[in-house]
Order: sequence, then structure tokens, then C-alpha cells
Amino acid sequence: MIAIAKKSHRALEPQANKRFLEFVPAIENYARRAFGNLRPQDLEEALCDVIAHAFCAFRRLAELGKQDVAYASPLARFAVARFRAGRRVGRKLGSSDIYSWIAQRRRGFCLKSLEPTSGTSVTWAEILADNRLTPIPDQVAFRLDFAAWLAAQERRSRKLVALLALGNTPSEAAQKFCISKPRVSQLRNELEASWREFQGEDS
Repeated sequence: MIAIAKKSHRALEPQANKRFLEFVPAIENYARRAFGNLRPQDLEEALCDVIAHAFCAFRRLAELGKQDVAYASPLARFAVARFRAGRRVGRKLGSSDIYSWIAQRRRGFCLKSLEPTSGTSVTWAEILADNRLTPIPDQVAFRLDFAAWLAAQERRSRKLVALLALGNTPSEAAQKFCISKPRVSQLRNELEASWREFQGEDS
């Protein structure tokens, strides 16, 4: 009898999952309206969590044999409320975590990328050079020289330099520029040689 019960429970899963998938568009629309004031990247995170919360609630109803009384709107309201309360599926995200949307909302701050928003900005280069170990004259020289060298590069090369300087791996750069990883390494070597030549160093 136990084996039959287990088989019956498994047989319900595909049908139950299919029913939940029918709810997803309505749940997502509800969440988009609820979190319309969030930044795009925060909104995507919120949508993922809301759908995950809704699915967990739906599966619990299915385990109790009550999936027929589950509807999109109540599941969406429940999931949005859980997210607003700082609950996360599969992880505990405290209000002291700077990456937490809840922490940012409660403490009134937000995180911003160091990547420049304009082609002429070299803010990220200034941040890389600004440290207490490098003498100030060397910092100034680097900023001036690097900006001049970078301006002489092709637009695609400037983007690659910025991406790698921010700590991205060659694999991530290859995916970003739709080229192979060996090609990224080749371009990086060419850029390094160009920088050394600009500095008057022997290769």
C-alpha cells in the first residue's frame, strides 16, 4: 500500500506543476505592479523570489491534496508579502547585508556599479589608482597617461579594458563580446604590449 501511495503522489506532480505554470503570468504581473518602483535589476530579483515563494506555497497545498483550491491571486499576494517581509526562498538574508533589498530600503542607500556610463568617463580607472600605497605623483601620472592611452584605442578595445579592469574574467569577457576565450587573451596581450610601448618600456 505504501508503494502504491508513493506512485500516486508522483503521478500528481506533473499535473500539479502544469497547473502552477498556468498561474505564473498572473503572479508575475501582480508582482510587477507591486514592485513597479524598483530598479530593473532589483525588480528581476523580486520577481524570482515571488515566483519561488508562490511555488513553495502551491506545492505545500498539493502535498495536502488541496491544489484545486489554489489560485494565482492569493498565491501572488502571499508571495509579495513574504518578499516585503524580507523572507527569501532557500537562504536567510538579514537586514545587515548590504546586497539585501530590505537593508537598502530600511537604511536608505543603494548600490551602484563602478562601470562608466559614458565613453569619456574613466572613473573606474581613478578608483583603481586611488590608494594609500601608491605615491600621489605616481597616481596623477597614471591617471593622465592611462586616459591618454585609452583614448587612442578603438571603442571595442576601450570597452574590453574597462570590463577586465573591473575584475571580470576572460570567460565573462568572451561571453560579453561574443568571442572566444583565447581571442580575449590575445587581445589582452596586445593591449598590454600597446601600454608598455606607450610608456616607453621594453617589451
